[in-house]
Amino acid sequence: MQRALDGGPAITVLPASPPRWRDTLIKAVRPERRVDGGMVVPTSGSTGHPVGVVLGSDAVRWAAEAVNERLGGPGSWVLALPLTHVAGLMVLARAVVGSHPVVAVGEDWSRALDELPGGNPRYTSLVPTQVRRLLEEQPDVLARFDAVLVGGTALGQPLRARAQARGVRLVESYGMTETCGGCLHDGVPLPGVDVRLDGTGRVALAGPMLASAYRRADADEPVATDGWFTTSDIGGWHEGRLQLYGRVDDVVATGGVSVSLSAVDALLAAHPDLADAAAVGLPDAEWGTEVVVVAVPTPGRDPTLASVRSFMAERAEPAYVPRRLVLVDDLARPGPGKVNRHRLATLAEGGR
Repeated sequence: MQRALDGGPAITVLPASPPRWRDTLIKAVRPERRVDGGMVVPTSGSTGHPVGVVLGSDAVRWAAEAVNERLGGPGSWVLALPLTHVAGLMVLARAVVGSHPVVAVGEDWSRALDELPGGNPRYTSLVPTQVRRLLEEQPDVLARFDAVLVGGTALGQPLRARAQARGVRLVESYGMTETCGGCLHDGVPLPGVDVRLDGTGRVALAGPMLASAYRRADADEPVATDGWFTTSDIGGWHEGRLQLYGRVDDVVATGGVSVSLSAVDALLAAHPDLADAAAVGLPDAEWGTEVVVVAVPTPGRDPTLASVRSFMAERAEPAYVPRRLVLVDDLARPGPGKVNRHRLATLAEGGR
C-alpha cells in the first residue's frame, strides 16, 4: 500500500475464486492498462456487471487522512472487511498514512484487539450485519474500539440504539468506490467534500476524494463531470445532515405510494428471526408493485410472513409492509453490505 501511495504500481486485489467471477473482475479492472499510484478497484457489481474504478494515490491519501482526523486522529485498525473491495482497502490505507498497525481479525476479535499496541485510538470498519452479529454473540467487543465505522447499507436507528446502550461509538459512513469509501460521517461531509442535490433529491459529490476514471474497453472514462460525481442515491438535508432515502432504482410505487426498498432493508435488520434480509419490488396487477422480502432465517428461528408483516406494521406506513416472504440460504451479496436486487427479484419470482 505504501508503494501505491508513493506513486508505485497501483494496487489491485482480486478474489482467487470462484474462477468465473475472478475472470469477470479482471475484465473490469483491465490490469494490462498500467496505472501508477493508488488503486484500481472493481465496483461491487450490484447489477452483476462490475466496473473498474481508478483511485489515484492523492485521492486515497486525502480520504484516509480526512477519515483519521474526523474519527479523532490516526490510530490502529482491525481489518474485518475483504481487501477485494474499497472498504477493506481503505482500512489498510488509513493505517498506512497514520503510521499505525492494522491487524486482520480472522475469527478471534479479542485476539486481534489484544495485538494492537496500547496508547493509540483503536478503530474498525464494518457493515450493519457484522455489527448486529457481534452485539448478539460478543457484545463487549465493539465497546473496546474508540470508533466503529459502519457503511455499505443503512445502519438503522434500532441497531444504533442497541449499540449505544452497550457503550459502542458507531459512526455511519456514506460513500462508494468512486469516493474512496465513506466521505460523509453521520450525514456530515468530511472537510473539503461538497454535496449538492438536484430537483429530485439526487445526490452529487465533489472533492479531492473522487476517483479519476472508470475502466472502459478502449479508454478510461472520467468519473466526474465538471468536478461533480452524480450518485444513484436520493436524499435531503435535515438539521445540517444528509439523510438518505434510498437509491434511484430502489424506490418503487405500490398503491400510489413511493416505497424505499433500502428503508425496508434497514427496518428488517432489527427483526430477530432474520439473519439477513432485503426487499424487492415485483409487478402486481392490483397494486402496481408488491413489496417482497427475501430473507435468511436466524439459526434456530422459523420466520413467518405474519411475524414480518406485524413487525413492519409497527414501524412503517402500510405501503412498506411486505406482501410475501421468500426464505433462502444466502443473499449472495456482491460486496460488503451490498445487495443484488436483480438476483433477489428472480429468486422471489420463483417463489410465487
